[in-house]
Amino acid sequence: MQKQIDTQRLIIRRFNKEDWQDLHEYLSDEEVVFYEPYETFNEEASKEEAERRAEDDSFFAVCLKETGKVIGNLYLGKQDFETYELGYVFNKKYQKQGFAIESAERILDYAIEELKARRIIAMCNPKNEPSWKLLERLNMRREGHLIKNIYFKVDENNQPIWLDTYEYAILASERSNKND
Repeated sequence: MQKQIDTQRLIIRRFNKEDWQDLHEYLSDEEVVFYEPYETFNEEASKEEAERRAEDDSFFAVCLKETGKVIGNLYLGKQDFETYELGYVFNKKYQKQGFAIESAERILDYAIEELKARRIIAMCNPKNEPSWKLLERLNMRREGHLIKNIYFKVDENNQPIWLDTYEYAILASERSNKND
């Protein structure tokens, strides 16, 4: 990835190990990670995660331009067939202010223009309305509703808690036409 990607209010860049405190601020919040495939992070886990993400080309820190504070992250993971998967998690203090759409729009452009992505997909829990509404604002198409296809947690009897998944996608050609 280039050194950083700028938007009007944000800087999108690779993580570094010093980001652990900002990362911890939102990954330790039960509301923020409720739909994620992991539990909340303690300080030590946040330090380890910041180091791991610093080595992972799929994770991007989303930072406020004015202060440099990490307010969330984007995930752009390479799949098969020139396809990338988009994901995002944002600190709840910075939700509902347009930061997710601003950064996601720019990372989609980056995926298409720089990585030559042909298709970008995203998955979310149907109960996570803010997430699927964001995907629809990105003009991504809901291509499927998978029924009880995945689980991240188990119940008190150690049985999987099965969840549904919405699948979304957009082709590079559709995104290019939108920008014309």
